[in-house]
Amino acid sequence: QVQLVESGGGLVQAGGSLRLSCAASASGFSTMGWYRQAPGKQRELVARITSGGTTNYADSVKGRFTISRDNAENTVYLQMNNLKPEDTAVYYCNGLKLWINYWGQGTQVTVSS
Repeated sequence: QVQLVESGGGLVQAGGSLRLSCAASASGFSTMGWYRQAPGKQRELVARITSGGTTNYADSVKGRFTISRDNAENTVYLQMNNLKPEDTAVYYCNGLKLWINYWGQGTQVTVSS
């Protein structure tokens, strides 16, 4: 059973920073990423990274968030700077392995104004 376990969420003031981590119980993910879901909204892509290091970001986070991964540790990170109240959401780790999407349980990020 492949598991993704997130950590690093919390409460922060606007302009602050948080770093999310996601540890996978297996290797071999072609793409890993972060999605978020705010109350009453659909889940949306925040950022993703391939095993080769190619990244893409949602327009709303470009220049503020950075995704990275450690393939040796099967871990993906999301460094979030200059956080805004509209970044408040549950953040989910995602991994694609052999055409199967795996999801973490989610971690809450709350940004106060």
